[in-house]
Amino acid sequence: MLHFRLSVVVLFLLVSLLLPPFCLCIRSFPTRPNDGGDGLGLGLGLRLGLDGLSRFAEAPDYRNGKECPLMKNKESYVSSCDSSFIHIAMTLDSEYLRGSMAAVHSVLRHASCPEHVFFHFVSAEFDPASPRVLTQLVRSTFPSLNFKVYIFREDTVINLISSSIRQALENPLNYARNYLGDILDSCVDRVIYLDSDVVVVDDIVKLWETNLTSTRVIGAPEYCHANFTKYFTDPFWSDPVLSRVFSTRNPCYFNTGVMVMDLVKWREGNYRKRIENWMEVQRKKRIYELGSLPPFLLVFAGHVEPIHHRWNQHGLGGDNVRGSCRSLHPGPVSLLHWSGKGKPWVRLDIRKPCEVDRLWEPYDLFIHGKDRHRLGSGSGSSATTTTSSETLTGYSGYFL
Repeated sequence: MLHFRLSVVVLFLLVSLLLPPFCLCIRSFPTRPNDGGDGLGLGLGLRLGLDGLSRFAEAPDYRNGKECPLMKNKESYVSSCDSSFIHIAMTLDSEYLRGSMAAVHSVLRHASCPEHVFFHFVSAEFDPASPRVLTQLVRSTFPSLNFKVYIFREDTVINLISSSIRQALENPLNYARNYLGDILDSCVDRVIYLDSDVVVVDDIVKLWETNLTSTRVIGAPEYCHANFTKYFTDPFWSDPVLSRVFSTRNPCYFNTGVMVMDLVKWREGNYRKRIENWMEVQRKKRIYELGSLPPFLLVFAGHVEPIHHRWNQHGLGGDNVRGSCRSLHPGPVSLLHWSGKGKPWVRLDIRKPCEVDRLWEPYDLFIHGKDRHRLGSGSGSSATTTTSSETLTGYSGYFL
């Protein structure tokens, strides 16, 4: 017995030395059928302390059209290394779970080839809902979804995070996007990153096909008429060494809630470390007020592949203090983004929704108290209307 214990300790030490810290506790849960229990694929932990998380209807079973390429190994294990997949990365936690489920639902509903979409969910290590519980919940809501859940070690970044104007922006999971190149399987060389407070109203393949030219590592809608100086403090702009970072480029604001990322270039250029370097500067000399956005601006602003504004009508959650209502601006829309303090599910529940929140509602799979008997019926949200890019116009001029 003593020999066994010593072997375990030695093995743990070897793993600790050989693996980088952010990967030590990252585990993935591959796609697999429901594993019994209550018949809904919900584990004991979900039914006992996290009952509220189980209030989701089963989504319709979206299938490929005839024009889609044939699925590889359709009846066996689905690998994230399949080159035909569209890869989407999102965070998954109990606080924003309702938004994440609506976002996934919207992608599938409008995708021309939904079976060729693969989701990579990054879950916090110490979330009240364990990664296993979240995995079972996703599986029960989307039985045929291709996905994996990874654990993000919060101590990877916790010592680099500084205080922000809104406490929610200090959540370590907000910084998981910095580590996608390390977290996701090495065979995944390209990914779309989406925040949990979005809905897609167009075919996601159109965003996936964005061409990242030359040395561009990421693509995102840019807003070059925004007041770029307000994203950094006076000490930053008055420091000749720090502010020189923008001297050789024309920086434009972009929102990090929707990005197309070339993970090959990301890994080769060690962009995770470049972002961390600016976070270390922030800890020593406060150079910005917002959370995870400014380090991305410092590294990439002026070097972003511009994507049409229709792919991120952001700011629909209002500002970071009051979360006031905002309306759509003229122009086509493919993605709606409730960045800011106000979230549509919160405002709908307290019966104080903004007009734009009604556009999010058709994708909501959450079931309230008396309607819980519908769980697993496949009926989805009580709303029956479907939003599409053809029925919406506008892009937001608000920058959060």
